[in-house]
Amino acid sequence: MEPHEASLPLFDEEAARPPADRLRPTRLDNVVGQDHLLAPDAPLGRMVARQRLSSAILWGPPGAGKTTIARLLADGGDLLFEPVSATFSGVADLRKVFAAARSRRGIGQGTLLFVDEIHRFNRAQQDSFLPYVEDGTITLIGATTENPSFELNGALLSRTHVLVLKRLDEAALATLLDRAEQLTGHRLPLDGDARRALIAMADGDGRYLLNMAEQLQTLPDTETPLEPPRSPVTSSNAHRCPTRRRKATTT
Repeated sequence: MEPHEASLPLFDEEAARPPADRLRPTRLDNVVGQDHLLAPDAPLGRMVARQRLSSAILWGPPGAGKTTIARLLADGGDLLFEPVSATFSGVADLRKVFAAARSRRGIGQGTLLFVDEIHRFNRAQQDSFLPYVEDGTITLIGATTENPSFELNGALLSRTHVLVLKRLDEAALATLLDRAEQLTGHRLPLDGDARRALIAMADGDGRYLLNMAEQLQTLPDTETPLEPPRSPVTSSNAHRCPTRRRKATTT
């Protein structure tokens, strides 16, 4: 091996991160499509302004910004962000989290516990949150794509606010595409109709849109922009979230 070869990076950590992660907003006012929750006079906007964050359940479709909002709430409230996935965690994992949060509380550091797919926890696991939410050991932010009225027990719902996130509209998705192009410094090889078709295919899912944009960025350079298919564009992504076909009842 030549001497200079030892200094060459074997892995570009930044480039390996998914585009949705690299483009994750660093401020709440940069989050798109959820002004009804984040505007200064909206529920979360008021909580942040008062520096009094309450436990909440974020209910919405995939790619709407639930994880991003939870991270930014932790930053805004000067809380340690502790993420847990209900798919991979059990009661033993939760006990460790609660014990660590209680120790932090003793030195004046609060904890925001973010539980992704919280509806996957069974009733007994959901009950384990109750005393720690009640005494302020943790601020619980749960994320779910399922109707909390059916999937979460009443005791937990009574101690949290249920906040409904909207599917990202065309304007919000167009903003995400613009940001992706700014990140790479290259325009997507699409004409206007193809760009609109790409947004329609995403069906309100920002993460899905950015992943598709990343694939387009890897295509060989061409002077001729891509055009949409001749057949009508259908939403091939809609089947991925059954809750999109349900009527949401906000609380």
